[in-house]
Amino acid sequence: MASYEFVTTWRVSAPIEKVWKEIYHTEYWPQWWKGVISVEELKKGDELGVGSIRLYTWETKLPYKLIFKIETLKVEPMKYLEGRSTGELDGKGIWTLYEEGNETIARYDWQVNTTKFWMNILAPLARPLFEWNHKVVMRWGAESLAKRLGVRVIQER
Repeated sequence: MASYEFVTTWRVSAPIEKVWKEIYHTEYWPQWWKGVISVEELKKGDELGVGSIRLYTWETKLPYKLIFKIETLKVEPMKYLEGRSTGELDGKGIWTLYEEGNETIARYDWQVNTTKFWMNILAPLARPLFEWNHKVVMRWGAESLAKRLGVRVIQER
């Protein structure tokens, strides 16, 4: 398996409550995040969603789709959201949110291994292309969030 570590930071000119609501409620991502085809709940979690499992289908800039499950491991409302992915991407994702002045900083740390045979075979040559593709999908998220909230969002990385 090929391993990847990504860090994306969005600077959002909106209150943390609004940003949290959009990031936390992943079931609505297909309505606003370009590239998210579907989010299907497979298992309900507790009152915060811990233990829930959802199946995500993503369309990317490159001509392929990614399908993987994410189990919610930890939730600290307005601050922290952690999940473990399995399927075509195995690993861990963490959203961390905090405020700086009138802006919300949303940082996403994504550490994954690819499980698709063709991705692993091509990884030595295609790694820069896969990394670029991830940045494009996250830029779509930033742009889509800005449009949904009617605010300005800057993707820093």
